Amino acid sequence: MQKTLTLHLVSEATGQTLDSVARACIAQFPNTDVRLRHWNLVRTQIQLRRVLRNIARERGPVMSSLTDPTLQADMEAGCASLQVRLLDVLDNALHFLTEETGEKATRHPGGQYIMDENYYQRIEAMHYVLAHDDGQEVKGLDNADVILVGVSRVSKTPTCFYLANRGLKAANVPLVMGIEPPDSLFSTKKPVVGLTIDPERLIEIRRNRLSQMVPGKHHATAVADYAYVDLEKVKEELHWARRLCRRHNWPVIDVTRRSIEETSAAILDLIEGA
Repeated sequence: MQKTLTLHLVSEATGQTLDSVARACIAQFPNTDVRLRHWNLVRTQIQLRRVLRNIARERGPVMSSLTDPTLQADMEAGCASLQVRLLDVLDNALHFLTEETGEKATRHPGGQYIMDENYYQRIEAMHYVLAHDDGQEVKGLDNADVILVGVSRVSKTPTCFYLANRGLKAANVPLVMGIEPPDSLFSTKKPVVGLTIDPERLIEIRRNRLSQMVPGKHHATAVADYAYVDLEKVKEELHWARRLCRRHNWPVIDVTRRSIEETSAAILDLIEGA
């Protein structure tokens, strides 16, 4: 029988860091159904009291990334009163870095979200991805940090957006069998990375996509007639794309069993190792 656990995440900022840590940990406990409750932008004692009332109504352990010492103390007292466990995910890391740097932590809420040069770099990268998605604006490929190529539905676009959030300008160019890619793709000095996938997995993704697009109640029959999802044609398409990448010495990443994050990490390794 699967166990159910309510886990409260309390943050002074957007809660993204805390959510990422919690989900990374939760993934290691497949036999427990963990239900997350997010309490973000908690910066006053009034807001914290409201959070504690909600925790009292739906009891469960608490993970906190509060940095303000007063709020931290109130959070500890509140959890002790409710007899629920509390883990401060930042405290040990802050103590560790204080000892290593000799500098006292500022304890500034949301300090990682300041609008500095890196912030504007990410915004610029996001604009670039929007302008250069799916083969648009191929004349601007020389401004990219990386160019992704691959057949339809191999996760080029979401990977580009993830890379943009890391500050990289990522363009993507679709490879369509029978249509020559743009000349600028072959002349650019920027790194080009091919994405590929298992043909059966690709067909599954494409069928799901087509089922949302084809009108009428008999869309399954219509989908079956598409060469887009014919196994032999998809195998041929993927083989052609791999040959193209090999001919131009573009590294290829198989995304079949990779998340967007894992694919992006592999791309970053390729770029940094170039």
